[in-house]
Amino acid sequence: MAIMTRDEAKALLTKVVAYSKAESIECNLNGEVSGNIRTARNSVSTAGELNDTILTVQSTFGKKTGVASTNEFTDAALERVVRRSEELAQLAPENPEFMPILGPQDYVDVKTYFKSTADVNPNWRANAADASISISKEKGLVSSGFLNDSATFAAIMNSAGLFAYNQATDINFSATIRTEDGKGSGWVSRDFHDASLMDTREASEIAAQKAMASADGKAMEPGKYTVIMEPAATVQLLLNMFNSMDQRQADEGRSFLTNKSDDPDAPKNKLGQKMFDERVTIYTDPQDPDTPTHPFAGDGAAFNRTEWIKDGVVKTMPNSRYWAQKTGMPYVPTPFVGGGLFGGSPAINMVGGSESLEDMIKGTRRGVLVTRLWYIRQLDPQSLMYTGLTRDGTFYIEDGEIKYPIKNFRFNESPVIMLNNLEALGKPQRIQGCMIPPMKIRDFTFSSLSDAV
Repeated sequence: MAIMTRDEAKALLTKVVAYSKAESIECNLNGEVSGNIRTARNSVSTAGELNDTILTVQSTFGKKTGVASTNEFTDAALERVVRRSEELAQLAPENPEFMPILGPQDYVDVKTYFKSTADVNPNWRANAADASISISKEKGLVSSGFLNDSATFAAIMNSAGLFAYNQATDINFSATIRTEDGKGSGWVSRDFHDASLMDTREASEIAAQKAMASADGKAMEPGKYTVIMEPAATVQLLLNMFNSMDQRQADEGRSFLTNKSDDPDAPKNKLGQKMFDERVTIYTDPQDPDTPTHPFAGDGAAFNRTEWIKDGVVKTMPNSRYWAQKTGMPYVPTPFVGGGLFGGSPAINMVGGSESLEDMIKGTRRGVLVTRLWYIRQLDPQSLMYTGLTRDGTFYIEDGEIKYPIKNFRFNESPVIMLNNLEALGKPQRIQGCMIPPMKIRDFTFSSLSDAV
C-alpha cells in the first residue's frame, strides 16, 4: 500500500472508530515504503524494497484495555480487528496506571518529508553504491556498505476527537573501508531527510583516507587521555544518557538523576540541578531545519521544542502521563519515532562551538583522535558508566598534528563525567538523526588495549 495522504488516513481511521463498541478507542496507522542496497567486497550483495502499513487498535472498557493489529484493510478486516481488541480488553486485568485518551491537540507545522527521498528508486541506489565502491577500487581498498531510504507516515485518531498525521522521509548510508591486508579500517556514516544532500562518494573518500592512515597502529599504554571525539564517537553515549533521563526512573532510585538524600522532604530527582559543564545545552525541536521530528508523541500529545539540558542544568525530564499526574509535574512527552519496523531513535541536538575538527587537532598538544565507539554496554545505571571499544581509525596527536595510528582501546567512561571534562566544542554535525558537535575532552579513561581493527 502506498503512503496514505492525510485525507485518506483520516477517512480510514474514521471508519475504524465508527465500528467501536468500547467506552473509548484509539487507532494508530503507520506505513512505510522503503528500499535498500548492501555492498560487500566492492560489489553489490543484496537489494530489496519494503511496502507495508499496519493498523493498531486499542479498545478500553473502564481500566481494561486490549490491543490488536492488522495489515488488511477491507471493511471486514477493519471490523474484525476492532472486535478482537474489544475481546482482549474484556479479558484483560485492570491497569492500575490507566490514563484516559487525550482530546484534540494543536500541532506545529514541520518539514520532515522530502520528495527527493520519496522518489529514490533502484537505479538511484545502484548509482549511489557504485559511487562508494569506485573509491575503494581506485585506491586498492575493500569496502562494504549499506544504504536505506524510506518514506513513512503516522496517523493517530481516537474517540475523544484527537487526530494527528505526519509524513517523513529518511535516507541513511554507512560504509566500512579496509586495506586489502585488513590492517587499516575506516568508517563513515551519513543520514538526511533530503536525499539530494547525500553524496556517497564524498563520504567514502573520508572512510578510505582513514583506512589507509590507520594501518599498522602502534600500541599505547591505557590510561586517561585528552581525546577529540568525532560526533559518531559520542552520539550513542548521549542518546543512552537521554534515554536514562526519565523522571520515573529517577524518582524510583534507578537513575543517575536520582537525588539520594535521607531527608524525606527532599526532591527525589535532580531536576533544576547543574550537572554538566555550562556549555552543555541539549534540546529537541520538531521544527529544527536539520533534525525535524513528528510534532506529536506516541499517544498523540503535541510535542514542541523542549530543552532537556540548558547551560549544564537539567531543565526537563521526560515522563508518562500517569507519572506526571502522580507526582504533580507537567506531562513531558517525547516525539513519536515509530515502533517495530517503523522505529527509530529520538532526535537530540547539542549546541556546539565554532571550531572545526581540524582546529581542535591543531590546538591539542598531546591527545587521541577517536573516529567512533562501538559495542557500548552499560556497567552501572546509577553513574551511567559505560564500556566499549574504539574502532575504524584511532590516532595519536602531538603538537597539533596527527602523528600516527594507534591500536584500539577499550574505554570505561560515563557521559556525565565526559560532559564535565569538556575543553572545546566544534561545529555540530548530523549523525543518527541528531546534531552533535565534535568534542575535546580531558581525562577520558581507556582501560585496556584491543587488537581489533
